[in-house]
Amino acid sequence: MTTFSKILGKTDTSKTLSVPTKSLKSLPSFNGGHAVDFQAIDESGFVWTFQCSIRKKGRYRKPVLSKGWLAFVRNKKLRVGDKIKFSLNQTAAATPFYRVQAEKEVKIFGAIFGYSPIIATFP
Repeated sequence: MTTFSKILGKTDTSKTLSVPTKSLKSLPSFNGGHAVDFQAIDESGFVWTFQCSIRKKGRYRKPVLSKGWLAFVRNKKLRVGDKIKFSLNQTAAATPFYRVQAEKEVKIFGAIFGYSPIIATFP
């Protein structure tokens, strides 16, 4: 089950990943706090630790992935226009199991043809 997928923008590749608000229900509980750490496994089997947080102040309380995100971007060599997918795998285990997949934008003669999974790389 895909928790969310997103085509990356400039801020997503240089600072934090903006998470669609509707996807929060699929992430671990914040338990009254403003941030939660969770782990996701990529296609190579590497486990990444991300932190999802919501701004404490201000009118715009958009959730973002911060901790661990830029290391993932650098490792996968992600650029604006590439795609990211987070999936939640429900198992009998008490802890939710997440997968993260990065896909490169494929262009032919300047037109977006589709997306291709990124070949496994190790940090």
